[in-house]
Amino acid sequence: MSKKHHAVPPADAPPSTGEENRQPGADLPPAEAAPPPAAEPTAEPAPAPETVLTDRLLRLQADFENFRKRMDREKKDWIAYANEKLVLELLPVLDHFELGLADSAKTEAPAAFTEGFRLIYSQLCTVLEKAGLQPIDAEGEPFDPHIHEAVTQLPADDVPENHVVAQTRRGYKLNDKLLRAAQVVVSSGPGD
Repeated sequence: MSKKHHAVPPADAPPSTGEENRQPGADLPPAEAAPPPAAEPTAEPAPAPETVLTDRLLRLQADFENFRKRMDREKKDWIAYANEKLVLELLPVLDHFELGLADSAKTEAPAAFTEGFRLIYSQLCTVLEKAGLQPIDAEGEPFDPHIHEAVTQLPADDVPENHVVAQTRRGYKLNDKLLRAAQVVVSSGPGD
């Protein structure tokens, strides 16, 4: 006689439902049985190592060229505006020269003294112009809030409305960048 060994489940195991031995898809009708595995999609062949390396080389060369161009641009900007702080600190000196020269015409200052100051002022202006400083002449021009700072507004018969009547402090640009706005008096049109 043959002895059959039956495994006895432990006492604390859940009762068996027979699901452990079932095959997947066994209870489904034949049409709904698990589909056969699909054919694997055809993968593109891997590019040759030379192609990958050539592509990387071209990208690195382009990146380096862009970096070099950016550095050249930044260097030009740095050179153009390197003197900005110094020039900005010299603007009050120019203002005082202009005020002194305007006042010397009203007073009885010796002509040689006034001419000496005028020459020094002219030389200073020439040096600053070579560095890229450009004065903003505002009188008679239309008011532009980008380069003018309105101090007050006055009626003026000979100046159209919203045009500059007088300039109280000259404005300057350094290499086409506004360094200091011109302080101006703006016309409100003809007076009553």
